[in-house]
Amino acid sequence: MRDQTDAPSASRAEVGAEAGAGPDVPPAATRAAAAAAAAAAAVAGVRPARPRPLGEHRLWPRSFADRLTTPLPGLRAFARLAREGAFRPGPEGLRGIPDLPYAPAPLPAVAAGTASVTWAGHASWILRIGGLTVLTDPVWSRRILGTPARMTPVGVRWEALPPVDAVVISHNHYDHLDAPTLKRLPRTTPLFVPAGLARWCRRRGFTRVTELDWWESAELGGVRFEFVPAHHWSKRSLMDACRTLWGGWMLSAAEGRGDAAKKVYFAGDTGYGHWFGEIGRRHPGIDLALLPIGAYAPRWWLRDVHADPEEAVQACLDVGARRMAPMHWGTFVLSSEPVMEPLQRVRAAWARTGLPREHLWDLPVGASRAL
Repeated sequence: MRDQTDAPSASRAEVGAEAGAGPDVPPAATRAAAAAAAAAAAVAGVRPARPRPLGEHRLWPRSFADRLTTPLPGLRAFARLAREGAFRPGPEGLRGIPDLPYAPAPLPAVAAGTASVTWAGHASWILRIGGLTVLTDPVWSRRILGTPARMTPVGVRWEALPPVDAVVISHNHYDHLDAPTLKRLPRTTPLFVPAGLARWCRRRGFTRVTELDWWESAELGGVRFEFVPAHHWSKRSLMDACRTLWGGWMLSAAEGRGDAAKKVYFAGDTGYGHWFGEIGRRHPGIDLALLPIGAYAPRWWLRDVHADPEEAVQACLDVGARRMAPMHWGTFVLSSEPVMEPLQRVRAAWARTGLPREHLWDLPVGASRAL
């Protein structure tokens, strides 16, 4: 059920535990009931009337394991994964690497009243909304722990970035929280992170760190940053599973700004589940959903924490977004599906919905699109 990038190789099985569908996991009905109970508990009382103050120091529970949609896999699931050895695509699946879409281009000018997104690769986006430049899960490193080097280079050179006004982090796995990349930023850069992760950031010298629980928000420069739930987990070392929260981000401009109508949902890393419908109910009128479509095979192992392409399209429908931009594929080899398969499947799934083809923003790495 886990990314194979969130722990040292000795605990790779734990990292992969995101699939959670091993034979020792409770039946689906039991897991669904537990998830519904956890959802009700999580939603109750966590929606503040006003945005939280920026940079406040807060106390959190020692663990967020009660937020898991499904239990983490046990020994029988690990044993099955070891027997099957399905960590990476075979030679045939890797032959598509030269075909991965990569088209770096200068960042477009952004006029007042518009917003733009640029895909730097994996879950890293350059969002420009409400006059701010925001990075999502920035990973500019060539390699991350436990994986081969990038299949495609970063889509935008670091030196070509405009001044970064804020960074949002979805969770602490190594392919989403990259310390070498963050070191390139001024330590005064505002960081928006999940509950429990501010300490990690402050230890590295960052002075403007805002950590939020699900459904909490904060505002910067007229843009609201709301942390929303995801079906995932967290882990960065052998002994810290679920010590920090995980989720996605809703970015919207405040009333009265030129692009106040623009709303962008960054899902982070997530499986498919009930949270998408709730996010859509709380946030009608989403203009663009940035949704993960890769790192889903073997399915029995990764279903609970990584949506496949068809589920990502369904998630877009559930949240009610007008447009979808796929991500979390074509950059790092994290699982066993052929490297081009996510793109092929998401295009087919989108076509079956009957929605306008131009509303699927299947961008090459390095490409941009404006709202």
